[in-house]
Amino acid sequence: MALSHAILVCLTERPMSGYDLAKFFDTSIAFFWKATHPQIYRELKKLEEQGCVTSNEEVQSGKPNRKVYSITDAGRDALKAWSREPVALPLIKDDLLVRLQAIEHVDKDALRAQVRARLAAHREQLEQYHHIRDMRFSGGAAVPEDLGKLMGLELGIQYEQGWIAWCESVLERLERA
Repeated sequence: MALSHAILVCLTERPMSGYDLAKFFDTSIAFFWKATHPQIYRELKKLEEQGCVTSNEEVQSGKPNRKVYSITDAGRDALKAWSREPVALPLIKDDLLVRLQAIEHVDKDALRAQVRARLAAHREQLEQYHHIRDMRFSGGAAVPEDLGKLMGLELGIQYEQGWIAWCESVLERLERA
């Protein structure tokens, strides 16, 4: 997936300034697709040159004017064409898993600490996903246009729960080793 598609997906929500888009990206798409704010701004410029988005300058008093981007019909067509492309399986690159491959040659105390840190991070992410679900989808219900967001969130919750269970199991086994 290209960053451009992630941006177009975000703009299907509503027109946004680059700043608003970057903030929205941080609390939605960024859970599974990372990008810096400068990357987002550069991509917006390219998307505008390609005719996939338009911008409108909004005059603000006491603050600099802001440029608000909207997805165009061409952008929606590009998004639809992209949705027809095959989806590749994500690649896993994880230092922790590589270290486990050589468990007899690594510092086990350091490994335990790293697994504990990973466990804490996954617990924190799970808590954040639960908060989003509780705030946005009370009772697990979603309006039709938000169904995909709910399904993605549910996968995120299951993913974090899986990691938590795995980390707890690894720590238990490392304590016995």
